[in-house]
Amino acid sequence: MCRWMGYRGEPIVPRVLLYEPERSLIAQSVRHGPDLLEPNGDGTGLGWYSRRRTPAIFHSDSPAWGDENFRELADEICSPMFLAHVRAGTGTPVQKTNCHPFRYQKWLFVHNGYIDGFDLLRRDLLMAVRPDLFANIKGSTDSEVMFHLALTFGLEEDPVGGLERMAGFVESAGAAAGVAEPLQMTVGLADGETLFAARYASGPVVNTLYMSESVDAIRMLYPEHERLRRIPAHARAVLSEPLSELPGVWREIPPSTALVITDTPHQRPFRPQQPG
Repeated sequence: MCRWMGYRGEPIVPRVLLYEPERSLIAQSVRHGPDLLEPNGDGTGLGWYSRRRTPAIFHSDSPAWGDENFRELADEICSPMFLAHVRAGTGTPVQKTNCHPFRYQKWLFVHNGYIDGFDLLRRDLLMAVRPDLFANIKGSTDSEVMFHLALTFGLEEDPVGGLERMAGFVESAGAAAGVAEPLQMTVGLADGETLFAARYASGPVVNTLYMSESVDAIRMLYPEHERLRRIPAHARAVLSEPLSELPGVWREIPPSTALVITDTPHQRPFRPQQPG
């Protein structure tokens, strides 16, 4: 199981969330859960928005906890929105092109989960990708195909709807091939202004997703941190697992739910649908 996190708010140094909390994303990549056989050591990535409309990305096929370049970068940049990911490969090679976030123009995408029976479904899924998007697929993961299917099905105009149509298409393809529960996902999506997330699975077991209740949740991690005390109330973090055990800091997002994180975050039902 991969893990990821996203942040939207006043510009901060990503290290504050990626390295410093007791259960930071980097710490989680080493101390995998009791139900997981391996740590998240199959690569890492960071995508962030700064001076350009197009986000910058960093990918490494090294384990996150030992990558000094990643640590330096997380301590050097300052960004109002970023997505970070630590990867546990699900049968695809350990290589930079398979590391998240994936990028298309202003968009960034991360995923935790899998398409069950991907080897069986891969050809049909790839053939459905819009021809002008096809050259943007650089790796071999199901996650990257999911992103490009969502783009094909209207993500740029309707982000949550594009994700829902992607999910519906994958489930239809799975049903046609006899795959009972084809989709497991929490996804993060960003365009430089809004941060989106969704939690969904075809079956009863759904990977977890959390959001900080308010900016106070982030401030509580570092009560002595002067810069964080000045972060405005609209700052939010969304992530696979909480960064601390502090009560009242993290709210679990229900299954079949999408988040739209602006200055006033809100959630809505996530309902897979067939593309038109």
